[in-house]
Amino acid sequence: MRPSLPRRKIAIALVALPAVWTGLRAQPAAPRQPTPRQTEGPFYPVSMPRDSDFDLLRNGAASYRRGQAAWVHGSVTDLQGRPMAGAQVEIWQCDEAGHYHHPGDGGQADPAFQGFGRVTVGADGQYRFRTIRPVAYGGRTPHIHVKVKRGARELLTTQMYVAGDPHNERDFLWRNLAGADRAALAVSFRPGAEGLHAMFPIVLAA
Repeated sequence: MRPSLPRRKIAIALVALPAVWTGLRAQPAAPRQPTPRQTEGPFYPVSMPRDSDFDLLRNGAASYRRGQAAWVHGSVTDLQGRPMAGAQVEIWQCDEAGHYHHPGDGGQADPAFQGFGRVTVGADGQYRFRTIRPVAYGGRTPHIHVKVKRGARELLTTQMYVAGDPHNERDFLWRNLAGADRAALAVSFRPGAEGLHAMFPIVLAA
């Protein structure tokens, strides 16, 4: 028969267990990976449009009926997962026919499509936009441009892609992305009660 531990040693071990467990639980979460940067592209607005709210399917009094309506939403956090309250998120994209509201695109964009939106995130870091699932045009795969600012400071410019889209492998920017960066920038557009939904979390190194 194996000798049993002295009672005093057992008592000390039992007292120490909660402290060990608390120490394990108190370990900080591993830092998140920052959202990869991408080029701004040639179609960022020359001047801010009069209507630049969260709803890109309404431009003034006009409603846009083309394309697949979608909600794009997510959070803006730092590397520790803390919400970046007060940050501004901007998105811009082409309409369903592949045209931007920009003089460099010949002014062919549908006037009912707002094409650009901007929101300021609150204490929870959440943002959302009403827009369309992006479409391919020219040599580009479907994408939405994203910019994050805080006051006059620009924190991030990137592009959001559609996971599994057949045009991705032919896109020069997508092909230059490493596997982890592709995973961070590609989102799935899933059906929901209000149309398609895409979740795009934004993690800032600043």
